[in-house]
Amino acid sequence: MTENLLMILIGLSIVNIGINLVKKPKVDIKPQLKQVEDLMVKFDLTLERTEKSIKDEFQRNRTESNFLSKTNREELTNSLKSFEEKFAENIKELNELLRQKFGDFSIQQNQINKQTTENVKEVKLSVENQLKSIREDNTKQLDEMRKTVDEKLQKTLNERLSQSFETVGKQLQAVQEGLGEMRSLATDVGGLKKVLSNVKMRGGIGEIQLSMLLEQILAPDQYEANVKTKASSADLVEFAIKLPGRDDSGKNVWLPIDAKFPKDIYEQLQEAYDEGDQARVLIAQKNLDNTIKKMAKDISDKYIDPPNTTDFGIMFLPFEGIYAEVVRKAALLEDLQRNYKIIVTGPTTLAAILNSLQMGFKTLAIQKRSSEVWQVLGAVKKEFENFSGIMEKAQKNIQTGLNQLDDVMGKRTRAIQRKLKGVEALSETETKNILPELSDGSLLLDDENDDL
Repeated sequence: MTENLLMILIGLSIVNIGINLVKKPKVDIKPQLKQVEDLMVKFDLTLERTEKSIKDEFQRNRTESNFLSKTNREELTNSLKSFEEKFAENIKELNELLRQKFGDFSIQQNQINKQTTENVKEVKLSVENQLKSIREDNTKQLDEMRKTVDEKLQKTLNERLSQSFETVGKQLQAVQEGLGEMRSLATDVGGLKKVLSNVKMRGGIGEIQLSMLLEQILAPDQYEANVKTKASSADLVEFAIKLPGRDDSGKNVWLPIDAKFPKDIYEQLQEAYDEGDQARVLIAQKNLDNTIKKMAKDISDKYIDPPNTTDFGIMFLPFEGIYAEVVRKAALLEDLQRNYKIIVTGPTTLAAILNSLQMGFKTLAIQKRSSEVWQVLGAVKKEFENFSGIMEKAQKNIQTGLNQLDDVMGKRTRAIQRKLKGVEALSETETKNILPELSDGSLLLDDENDDL
């Protein structure tokens, strides 16, 4: 530490001398240079001694460190060896203890197994004896039940057989009657098939169903049957709905509705579905599409004639099955609406359309009658004003009568009471004897009648 301080002082002295030399350049510097050289020599000697001292110190530290490391390794080796020996002894003791415990446990387990085996044998014998007793009792009871059941079964069987034979006889008779009804039903079905196979009759069925829907929803003056809607055609549409015109001329615009029933094509499609023949299904679907298009074209050419009619018509399919098959194809519906201006409906959808039209008719009627309603409201307002004046007069008259009544009930009553103050009051019985007409209220009623 001292040597380090000495080196620092020498360095500071050299720096100080250098600074002085710089500040005083004209002074003779040889003595000072000599002094600096001496200091430099001393500084070198001091530096060598310091370096040697540092090296010796490092050597001593390295030697001590090696000695300590060796000592620590020896102590650690001895400790580990001692720990291994002690751990081995503990493991040995633990093994001996476990061997002893497992030996005792094995003996106890053998005793428990032996005791359990004896208990199981006893329980088994007891259960076997009880089961034997139960089996014997069950056998006896089953024999008794079998006898009882056989007797009752024989009796019941005889009764049931008698009833069954009687019932079978009645049912055979009913079957014979049913066969007669089936023959009659077959005849009716045959007639229905003939009707459905007749194109004109099929059209009649659709027309009847369409007529029933119109009758149920619309008023008779809102539609007509067998209407000529196109001036250049003599064909009559089955039904046409009267819609209000676009101006106030009162001329109606017709909405044509025609019923169609492609039964044969639809039956071919159903047969193809039932057989699962995909090729036939595709052919039948195509035939149905073409048939529907022809029917739509027929309606469009014969019955649609704007402005006498709407710019579209309605094709009514009388059965939901055919309608569902048609509406499955969005392209077909779009083609019918775009090229032929035809809307396809079934019973349900047509009913919804008719209900919407009916609501429109009601709204239109309300609009047309709104001026009449306004006039009625004006008359009611005038009458109410007259009624209000009459009520005010009546109120004044009633108030005048109440004031007079208060005067009579107040002043006059008190005056009469003062006059009669000295008169002795009679008992109720004497009063009834003298004035019997007061007992039943007849006088009061007479007074009320006089007032009325």
